[in-house]
Amino acid sequence: MAVQIKKGRALGALNITPLIDIVFLLLVFFLVATKFAEEERILDIPMPSASHANALAVPPQPLVINITEDGRYYVHGKFMDKKNLALVMLEVSQNNPLTQSVLIRAHRNAAWQSVVDAVNLCLLFDIQDYSCVTDDSGT
Repeated sequence: MAVQIKKGRALGALNITPLIDIVFLLLVFFLVATKFAEEERILDIPMPSASHANALAVPPQPLVINITEDGRYYVHGKFMDKKNLALVMLEVSQNNPLTQSVLIRAHRNAAWQSVVDAVNLCLLFDIQDYSCVTDDSGT
C-alpha cells in the first residue's frame, strides 16, 4: 500500500510583492542619497585659506611614560619626579580632554607601586585611555 503525502499550500500562498516593493524603495533611496552626496562635493565654492591651521581630525600622540627598574619616571627622554609627571599629565589632559591616551612602559623588575602611581595619575586627570605595554616576544 503506497503512502500518500499531502503537499501543503503555504509556499504557494506566500505573497512576495511587498518584499519587492521594499527592495525597490531601498534601491531608489540609495541612488538618490548617492546623487546628493556627489552634488555636495561638486559645488565650486572657493574655500578660505589658512597658513598656520592644523587639521582638527588628527588624534593626539599618546603620552609615553617609561618607568625604570628603580621606579624613576621618564617622559620624552627626561627624568621626572612624581610631581612633575602630574604636571605633564595635567597639561596633556587639559589640551586633549577625552582623547588623550597614555602608554605606561615599565621595566619588568620595577616596583609595582610606580606603575600604580602612574595609573592613579591617569585616573586623577580623567584620562580613560591608558594602557600598560608589555613585551610579547616571550622572553
